[in-house]
Amino acid sequence: MIIAAKRTYQISEYFFSEKMKEIRKLEKKGLKIINLGIGNPDLLPPYGVVHNMKKASELKHANSYQNYIGIEALRSAISNWYKKVYQVDIDYKNEILPLMGSKEGIMHISMSYLNKGDEVLIPDPGYPTYSSISKLLEAKIIYYNLYEYENWIPILENLYKIKAKIMWINYPHMPTGATIPFDKLEEIVLFAKKNRVLLVHDNPYSFILNNKQPLSIFNIKGAKDIALELNSLSKSYNMPGWRVGMIIGKKEFINNILKIKSQMDSGMYYPIQIGAIEAMNHDSEWIEKLNMEYLKRRKIIWEICDYLNLKYSKKSSGIFVWAKITDLDQNDHIWSDKFLKTYRIFVTPGRVFGHNGKGYVRFSMCCPVKILEQAKNRIFS
Repeated sequence: MIIAAKRTYQISEYFFSEKMKEIRKLEKKGLKIINLGIGNPDLLPPYGVVHNMKKASELKHANSYQNYIGIEALRSAISNWYKKVYQVDIDYKNEILPLMGSKEGIMHISMSYLNKGDEVLIPDPGYPTYSSISKLLEAKIIYYNLYEYENWIPILENLYKIKAKIMWINYPHMPTGATIPFDKLEEIVLFAKKNRVLLVHDNPYSFILNNKQPLSIFNIKGAKDIALELNSLSKSYNMPGWRVGMIIGKKEFINNILKIKSQMDSGMYYPIQIGAIEAMNHDSEWIEKLNMEYLKRRKIIWEICDYLNLKYSKKSSGIFVWAKITDLDQNDHIWSDKFLKTYRIFVTPGRVFGHNGKGYVRFSMCCPVKILEQAKNRIFS
């Protein structure tokens, strides 16, 4: 008998992978399921992105292996984009590492800096991949609590006795949509400096329904000494399947991570890099139009939440609505399953994101207005 590696016992199949199997089985029975659980943008990228990618795909060298650090034009475009949208100066020659989606960056950073038994600070609630990768690497996870009454911002005085190697933060926050004030982000950077922690800011939701100036960790003075930032074009430019992300950080960090990444792939497909350049060249008008669409969608989800007596914040950002079940005796997992059975609508139970997600559910806005109206009619009828 061939036995799987022990590390696989530390994790289970990704929740959404398992749930999609269940949904496909229901659809094979003839049930039409509306999926409001997964943050998978359904809109198209800007026209020029697809057009330029098609043109690039016809070039003779398009199918060749590409540079492990991306073409210079892509890194230059990322640098210019950071200057334009965050007012941050990034050296395109040394401080940028393009990724095939920021999710792989979580693995590369963890493999570069975590040894077995190293402590890693992970938000609760938070993105499940931070935990699963840390478990695979046999790191010691220390969950730090985020609470609604603290606006989902860490209570740093509870963390000073912890000797962590890495701290993961994520604002605008997934799953809650909470944003972080500049001074609170500054406090986290100071905490990381004092405690010699590698601070990693996962930042893919900056522009979606965010009424504040988008923040980069590098808006904080001195953050480059101890911080990395992950970013992505998936949500901002509707390119999730293209897998275009990036790590931003000082040269020493990038070079160390490149040692790992260069063992894992052979560079990003050239036409995708060209498409990404075109996307980042778009001005704020693109984001404004995108947000106009999400405003329409969010309004319908808010109406659904009101009808179901779910509590939510109107100050949240991103592509989700995070809502609290007001019935104190109600289990969010049971609530979600009952909702699926009753209305044929899937929403994500909050406990997927950690202990402090219990009692909440998450609605995705990645469905056309027409489909959201159908969902609303199913519930209201």
